[in-house]
Amino acid sequence: MEYRYLGRSGLKVSVLTMGTMTFGGSERVGHTDQADANRQIDLCLDAGINLLDTANVYNAGVSEEMIGVALRENGRRERALVATKVRFNMGDGPNEGGLSRHHIIAQAEASLRRLKTDVIDLYQVHEWDGQTPVDETMAALDTLVQHGKVRYIGCSNYSGWHIMKALQAADKRQAERFVSQQIHYTLHSREAEYELVPISQDQGLGMLIWSPLAGGLLSGKYRRDGGPQSGRHVGGFREPPVYDWDKLYDIVDVIVAIADARGVSGAQVALAWTLGRPGVTSVIIGGRSQAQFEDNLAAADLKLSAEERARLDAVSQPPLIYPYWHQTFTANDRLGPVDADLLAPYVEEFKRG
Repeated sequence: MEYRYLGRSGLKVSVLTMGTMTFGGSERVGHTDQADANRQIDLCLDAGINLLDTANVYNAGVSEEMIGVALRENGRRERALVATKVRFNMGDGPNEGGLSRHHIIAQAEASLRRLKTDVIDLYQVHEWDGQTPVDETMAALDTLVQHGKVRYIGCSNYSGWHIMKALQAADKRQAERFVSQQIHYTLHSREAEYELVPISQDQGLGMLIWSPLAGGLLSGKYRRDGGPQSGRHVGGFREPPVYDWDKLYDIVDVIVAIADARGVSGAQVALAWTLGRPGVTSVIIGGRSQAQFEDNLAAADLKLSAEERARLDAVSQPPLIYPYWHQTFTANDRLGPVDADLLAPYVEEFKRG
């Protein structure tokens, strides 16, 4: 297993992270009971994964509780870093959601109890809160770090300007900064390349990728001529939204072709592509079964060739939005390295006419 630094911190995390949304879940997202959770955690830890990701809102705290039970046994806690999140409603009261000081600190303490631990290794704000001053949010997170309840902080599902606003608020107070962001970024959904990937590289944020198989759409199981009888999307799951099914299936066709030629699964190809993208620290894998975890784990050792990457890049390349198409046309003589990661393929097309 390869380990990468989480942003500019000194913390090393495995390139694969274990996702736990199915712990105590429903049939829609996958239901994992305690015995299976214990086995899956052991499988991942034995494979070298050292980061478990959850959230207080996953199955109303049950996911955290199950992790707490599992890690309490056989010295698992010493082998694992635990990441959880705060933001969404955990009750019906007026202060049971959001990123206020009240909610952040109350929920951190609740998560610590459910996880049966003294410290949260990575505490992530799960989504933007436009009604709480960002200074209050960052100060509350800094308080948790200073009191030893949290070691590192991160954000998830923020836009570019949200991230910069939060980092400015932290820098102004000389407080803890985000070391990471958790985002959706796949062959199907490459919007993050417009702002979130460049910000991560420029500001020193690690990138943790949620749903790297697009809820299974990139596994190779969903094809133009049909798909599985069960799974998230069969049950009406809407993340990520698909606006162009033909484009999605064009991507899947290339994934499957490479997978067949390599004798691996489509899921492994899609995961390997994401792991090789600039700025990516770790991708979060999950599964309804141990077999799915075992298959995804193999992606850590799959290295795509330059030709395979080029095929996947080409079929999934998104259109440039403004101002990037304008920069491609008029500023390609003075691109910095972060700019070039996004714009270089388009510059070559522009120069070829």
